[in-house]
Amino acid sequence: MKKTFRGSISLLLATIIWGSAFIAQSVGMDYIGPFTFQALRCGLAVLFLIPLIFLFDRDKKSYVRQWAQPGLWKTGIVCGIALFIAGGLQQVGIIYTTAGKAGFITAMYIVIVPFLGLFFRKVPPITAWISVVIATAGLYLLSCVGVSSINKGDLCLIGCAVAFAVQITLVDRLAGQLDGLRLNCIQSLVCAALSAVTMALTETVAMENILSCWLPLCYAGILSMGVAYSLQIIGQKYVEPTPASLIMSLESVFAAVFGWLLLKESLSGPELLGCLLVFAAVILSQIPVKKKA
Repeated sequence: MKKTFRGSISLLLATIIWGSAFIAQSVGMDYIGPFTFQALRCGLAVLFLIPLIFLFDRDKKSYVRQWAQPGLWKTGIVCGIALFIAGGLQQVGIIYTTAGKAGFITAMYIVIVPFLGLFFRKVPPITAWISVVIATAGLYLLSCVGVSSINKGDLCLIGCAVAFAVQITLVDRLAGQLDGLRLNCIQSLVCAALSAVTMALTETVAMENILSCWLPLCYAGILSMGVAYSLQIIGQKYVEPTPASLIMSLESVFAAVFGWLLLKESLSGPELLGCLLVFAAVILSQIPVKKKA
């Protein structure tokens, strides 16, 4: 129970960081292209994580040997590919659609995760399904009231939600006892490399523009990628994927809250009700259900 609680807290902290980083991602798109932003963001995460891992290692003598842990690189590469697809589609989608709609569509991974679990014969409890319905209604009220049209940005974000659901499921199935910080470092490295290649093929890079958005880049790279994704991997070791995805769906709520605090955006009545519904869904998802003998 204590491990589940610690895992939930880790995921909640990650979600708070992601919610605030959504603003940094939007601001960054005013200066540089989506894959330039993602390549630099993930590169900063790698530079942050390597010394951090050394600092937290109890046995400094085995620092290099622990990078050869069985399954670590294979899992990191697979998760990194999923993260590259999810993050890239999200950054592109933000350009063409509103921030509110982007938050809602991205958070639809809470609906997709349980269905992916069915492929592994892992049927979630009834409370999880009810929580998904409540959270979906809450996220709609929070981010999508009065919006009916779909553009190419929306389609990118739908693909982003699927890719994030795959990444969450992969972490749940493959991370196991792997070192969370090292795994995040490898997936960030893979994401940075793939983003850099895409950047070179599709975008024009200007150092002046990069320097103009150094703060959003550092926030999204060090805190969102470096810290929050490490917390996600650690938290998912102790929390089932469906409640984990529901906790992480609070990203939309925190994005709205930080938008109100930092950008002076106001919350309407439906948006406030949406926040309450999402919080209620997360609480419901944490209620244990006794399995039949």
